[in-house]
Amino acid sequence: MYNEFGISNKAKELVLKAEENLKEEFKKIDELCDINSLKVLNAFNKNNISEAHFGSTTGYGYDDMGRDAIERVFACVLGAEDALVRSQFISGSHALCVALFAYLRPGDLMLSITGTPYDTLHEVIGIKENKSSLKSFGVKYDEIELKDNDFDYDKIKEYLKNNKVKLIEIQRSKGYSKRKSIVIEKVEKVIKEIINIDKDVIIMIDNCYCEFVEDKTPLEVGADIIVGSLIKNLGGGIAPNGAYIAGKKELVDLAGERLTLPGEGREVGPTLGINKSILQGLFMAPSVVASSLKTAVLTSRVLGELGYEVEPKYNEKRADIVQNIIFGNEDDLVSYCGGIQSASPIDSSSKPLPWDMPGYDDKVVMASGSFTQGSSIELSCDGPVREPYIAYQQGSLTYSYGKIAVMKAVQSLINKK
Repeated sequence: MYNEFGISNKAKELVLKAEENLKEEFKKIDELCDINSLKVLNAFNKNNISEAHFGSTTGYGYDDMGRDAIERVFACVLGAEDALVRSQFISGSHALCVALFAYLRPGDLMLSITGTPYDTLHEVIGIKENKSSLKSFGVKYDEIELKDNDFDYDKIKEYLKNNKVKLIEIQRSKGYSKRKSIVIEKVEKVIKEIINIDKDVIIMIDNCYCEFVEDKTPLEVGADIIVGSLIKNLGGGIAPNGAYIAGKKELVDLAGERLTLPGEGREVGPTLGINKSILQGLFMAPSVVASSLKTAVLTSRVLGELGYEVEPKYNEKRADIVQNIIFGNEDDLVSYCGGIQSASPIDSSSKPLPWDMPGYDDKVVMASGSFTQGSSIELSCDGPVREPYIAYQQGSLTYSYGKIAVMKAVQSLINKK
């Protein structure tokens, strides 16, 4: 069967041999999955979820009991006072945009302490000119780079003492960069430092790709608000779209009024039959994230053994589901993404090629043969076509499918030689 699927004995044995050496790492992931599964099941039970909550509303979406129950469940899982979970969010970036416009006013100062945010926020903030950006409304922006893959605590403290900052943004996942993602211990440490200087500043966390990778959330270590996508971790590969904003109730309510309109806020927003998918996706999410982590760990081990630079290493602590593979050349990057695409259930015959993607400055090559368009949790691999030619791989609904995809991607590299 492997040979029929285009996987040689060499590629198969390379992956299976690496797998044999990963039992301890996989055991840690399984234990984490158990903890997060208990957390989710407790939230469902505590909120008495029933089939009645699968119902749908249309039009304005008044009195949608399923929508309200979903938001209580998410708040419970994430350790939040409240949560806004809506299909009206197009993406995680859209939810981040809504949050920023909800909390910032003309003259306010926003500070990123993880360097330049992800590409899709550049026009939102005004790093790249756009007439609808925060900058065009008079919101000021500044950033502090990480130092040796950690927060630059001295610069942050000095900056806060000399400037009145309204909102601090922390992007935990690496985005299209070579830096490490931010583990929860570092988030907790920097929040304590910030609060010691300014307890009123809003601390907002871009939590995309990070949910269920650790046993704590940023809200449980002092963050005010977190934002994430439902076509990443928490959607479990079942939610067809949507995102969430969770944290302090007053901030969640402000985001609701920005998403819809002042005066109606969270009271409106039809669910259009999506409730069951969101609930079932969240229920499956701990297991799906565990499969994604195992696939990432396997990828790191195999590609490292093939001589490529990888980040994180297979036995390093992880903050998200993203695995970097630094290829150093365009051909290997494109070939590897092609191998991932060929092992996808959807559009397996398509060949990923670099193209101009909305929201990005460089051409991007993207493998994403998913049931839901752009669903990173289903197994995707992409990267900007620029030095040092890094592939960013994430996801896998099951570990078995992830393992097969790694074999196919390795085979594509072998075929090049």
